[in-house]
Amino acid sequence: MNIAQLIEVKPNPNIPSLAPGDTVKVSVKVVEGDKERIQVFQGVVIKIRRSADGGSFTVRRITHGIGVERTFLFGSPLLEKVEVVRHGKVRRAKLYYLRGLSGKAARIKGKRVNKEEKQGDG
Repeated sequence: MNIAQLIEVKPNPNIPSLAPGDTVKVSVKVVEGDKERIQVFQGVVIKIRRSADGGSFTVRRITHGIGVERTFLFGSPLLEKVEVVRHGKVRRAKLYYLRGLSGKAARIKGKRVNKEEKQGDG
């Protein structure tokens, strides 16, 4: 028996198409006591896992010299929105090598986007 047959996963319409190497801003609902607020987590997508249960993606950022990784589920209702800041040009599906790099060595080249494609997103 397949898990896709047991659970119907609804895709979150607030998540655009992502690729490893993209720099994204993820807006997450955070519940503190009885209050709820939106917290933004900006970083580089280092891993995308697609599976029958919806899948997940991992975002890495450097905060005060310490690497922080956070994994988000594609089907999570806690994701308010995901915004792609820039597309990265990478040749790997999993960017685990970024964990060993720091500073300017950890930068990722940008991918050029045609003006026609950019205006079509509009």
